[in-house]
Amino acid sequence: MSSSQGSGPKFHKVIPYLTFIGLLIAYQLNKDYKDPETSWHIKNMFGLLLGLFAAVWLQNYPIGFYVYWTVFCFWIYALLMALLNQKRGIPYLSNAFQRWFKFLDQQ
Repeated sequence: MSSSQGSGPKFHKVIPYLTFIGLLIAYQLNKDYKDPETSWHIKNMFGLLLGLFAAVWLQNYPIGFYVYWTVFCFWIYALLMALLNQKRGIPYLSNAFQRWFKFLDQQ
């Protein structure tokens, strides 16, 4: 398997899960590449990032701790699925993220 064929798409699918900056980089890279699976991972991470912002906003309340760790576990799961080159998302949430964040699709 050549590195240019195999590493490009997988690399683009993993980048969104590498911090907020990675999400922006993946979005820009996908403007040229226009891979639907990469767009799927971008929308998934965008939803997780909003969950993280909610956890930070709720950090002064006991529920904030649980929201943070739940989002963290979801992020680990999503990152592993991207590394394994699988399009298995977070149950219930990934499908909702795909519906809610259609504005992130590349035209």
